[in-house]
Amino acid sequence: MTLYLYYIGKARDAAANHMAEEYLKRSTRYIRCEMREIHPGRFDLFARHGAAQKVFLDPAGKPAGSAEFTALVSRAESDARDLVFLIGGADGLPAAWRPRAGLLLSLSPMTFPHELARVMLAEQIYRAVTTLRGHPYPR
Repeated sequence: MTLYLYYIGKARDAAANHMAEEYLKRSTRYIRCEMREIHPGRFDLFARHGAAQKVFLDPAGKPAGSAEFTALVSRAESDARDLVFLIGGADGLPAAWRPRAGLLLSLSPMTFPHELARVMLAEQIYRAVTTLRGHPYPR
């Protein structure tokens, strides 16, 4: 299983990007992870990850706590299914992609800069994989 964190739009805040990269780097001790910027017109997410579970971040999505998020990662691992997370750009998710998500997930009812959303998602990924491995981080 590989976990992908894709985002649309330039990462402008180097410090926030570094934090997200650090959490994903830590996560790679337990699971394969990748993070990168994509451009919807040049990247076919559905062709590249046809069988993967697709989770798109959306303010109107389903709210989930850390335990529910961990269960999502656990199910993907149990099913040996790649897990794809997508954070939309300044205009949100591409209109044609939104209905094709396996799950629309909300990090919070608040609005955050996309760089901060990447950090929060990367930290939750790290929290989930360490919880699943019995690591003391998520105490």
